[in-house]
Amino acid sequence: MSPRAKQILRLLAKVFVTAILLAWVFSQIDLGQFWRTVTATKWHYLIGVWLATVLFSLLQAVALQIILRKQDCDVGVHTLLAATCVTAYYSLVLPGIVSTGVKWYILKRSTGKGSNVLSSMLYNQATLAVVMVVAGLMALGHFELQMSNFRFAVACWGLAGLVVLSSILLLNDRTGGPVTRLLMASLRPLPRYLRENGRAVLQQVAVFQTAGWRFHLLVAVINVIDGLLVGLLIYFLAARAAYVVVPIGVLIWLCAVVFVLSKIPITIANLGVREVTLVGLLGLYGVDKSAALLMSMVMFTGLIFMGLLGAAHQLYWSLTKR
Repeated sequence: MSPRAKQILRLLAKVFVTAILLAWVFSQIDLGQFWRTVTATKWHYLIGVWLATVLFSLLQAVALQIILRKQDCDVGVHTLLAATCVTAYYSLVLPGIVSTGVKWYILKRSTGKGSNVLSSMLYNQATLAVVMVVAGLMALGHFELQMSNFRFAVACWGLAGLVVLSSILLLNDRTGGPVTRLLMASLRPLPRYLRENGRAVLQQVAVFQTAGWRFHLLVAVINVIDGLLVGLLIYFLAARAAYVVVPIGVLIWLCAVVFVLSKIPITIANLGVREVTLVGLLGLYGVDKSAALLMSMVMFTGLIFMGLLGAAHQLYWSLTKR
């Protein structure tokens, strides 16, 4: 089978999975109740979600610019933000890993250093992933402690501490080599696809083991602000738009769970995964399924808004022959 045929089959598989997940979600709700929930949406919060989504991408562009400079690649924040918007535009029709390749291609054309761009993008995403996972575990542990589930809370906090410690040792110039080999060995039981991608990320992140703690701290702080404050703001505004009322701690670990699951490229534009996750988990807190689905759709409009900005940039670049 040719590589192109395999790509088409993968795309069709992702479309099929997306359709199955969305069909399951809509089968769980009353369409009449859902329509009434939609008509009662607080639309002014929708604009807030769009602006917060742009702010999230802007801070990601700032972090990536700092990382690229460490790799001797000078790219403006506007170009990085535009590349993110164009990626959002393509992500509406292409699988996640393919649409991300669009961003890599744009930055490669701007810098002429494809490997440096790849390692910078992976390092930035790995840092953000660590921030989101740790925040989610801490929030979930706090919630479980309030529910008198002390052992589970301690397990969550212990796992969060282990993730932080592993990240510090991985990025240290003295301990980075052995930790990288240990983590690569731990990937052996996983399926080949996940194992190869995990090794690729570790190899690219290893490039930054001699960058110094100030550099790592700066990137981590930006991602903490972006992931915890701005990311949480998006969830809070989307929840308000859909009349979803849950504790802030719940929104934090929900944000982390959806973020981690979104990195598994099984659907188009994360459709289906986000809806199933929010409808299922928010239902544990007594949230109506129609409201949970509406909250998910409100967040999806943020991606559509970014995609429209990306389409505008794509048109501008085409007209200016860039």
